[in-house]
Amino acid sequence: MTDDDQRFHVVVNDEEQYSIWPETMPLPPGWTAAGHSGPKQDCLAHIERVWTDMRPRGIRPSHP
Repeated sequence: MTDDDQRFHVVVNDEEQYSIWPETMPLPPGWTAAGHSGPKQDCLAHIERVWTDMRPRGIRPSHP
């Protein structure tokens, strides 16, 4: 199976960092499904739209 045939979940960790993970594999510890799945390129495009601040949550400035 190629990446073009495979489906992925968009996943996010506690630091609000995004990645993709194959739908056929259990999610790795510390990561949760972010509510979007599909072909690899669709998932990567979704991440590009929603992950606007690449810094881990722990080092971002806090807003009052």
